[in-house]
Amino acid sequence: MMEVLQQSEFAVVGIEARTSNAREMSPAGLIGRQWGRFMSEELLARIPHRTDFRILALYTDYESDEHGDYTFIIGAQVSQVGEIPPGMVVRYVPAGRYAKFVADDGPPEVVVPGAWKRIWEQPRTPEYARSYRADFEVYGDGAVNIFVGLLPL
Repeated sequence: MMEVLQQSEFAVVGIEARTSNAREMSPAGLIGRQWGRFMSEELLARIPHRTDFRILALYTDYESDEHGDYTFIIGAQVSQVGEIPPGMVVRYVPAGRYAKFVADDGPPEVVVPGAWKRIWEQPRTPEYARSYRADFEVYGDGAVNIFVGLLPL
């Protein structure tokens, strides 16, 4: 089920990789490796001014749509941008309309791809037209919420 809401702009600090959905469906995928590095190096603890304990995965800098390249960032929402830890970047999630989807219960590596499959199959309507500016996943509180950027009405 989808809920549409207004989101204010916020900053994310984390590590980034440039990839595509086609690449992610192959052994050359980068997102799993980024997750592995983020967890094994305990990078969340190195991000200053985190707003909370949740991990945020951001998809941004889209070349076109879900078929083009994009930038994947795994990190955390921050309350202020100060000194960025070495090897990390800051990106801003733009204010706007977002469709919120809740992934099914289960291991994230299984339920998140399933949720994205449902998102890609969502019929395009004037109310649900993707912006391809920024999409993000929020991991915490025992659930994964996925926010998909929409065009203004």
